[in-house]
Amino acid sequence: MIFHETGVAGVYIIELELRSDERGFFARSYCANEFAEHGLEPAVVQANVSFNHKAGTLRGMHYQVPPAAETKLVRCTSGAIHDVIVDLRPDSPTYLQHVAVDLTAENRLALFVPRMFAHGYQTLTDGAEVTYQVSEFYTPGMERGIRYDDPALGITWPRDVAVISEKDRSWPAFEPRRAVAS
Repeated sequence: MIFHETGVAGVYIIELELRSDERGFFARSYCANEFAEHGLEPAVVQANVSFNHKAGTLRGMHYQVPPAAETKLVRCTSGAIHDVIVDLRPDSPTYLQHVAVDLTAENRLALFVPRMFAHGYQTLTDGAEVTYQVSEFYTPGMERGIRYDDPALGITWPRDVAVISEKDRSWPAFEPRRAVAS
């Protein structure tokens, strides 16, 4: 794996290091030792898959608060998404800054999302499928969200929103105290 640092501490875009031959390729997509060498939490307790019928579908912005705050490793396995994370760590020099990257089945990139980052994505193609490896179990009472179009976040989405859940449409505007409250 090739770890590319972003401008936000602890956030990496991870590229597969392909070993190719006439059959195709082989690549490691996760290694606890390599993650730990980069200072990333290597624990994975849950793996999730999300399938999206229509381009323009928006999911997010989600996170969990302590003691269930989670890291995620996100990869698009079919189609393409525009993935966005926002730093909600109050003591971080990059507080409220975001990182955006297109994850596609073709580029095979993954995004490592540290604890206390809101995460969301918009599908760029019909039939986009996304996998997540997560460090904590989903804990409904610890789940939080922020409106995807909140001006405080400054996110520019690449398309008009075609499909969004009522839950994601109804998240409140950003409030610093609520972001870290458990």
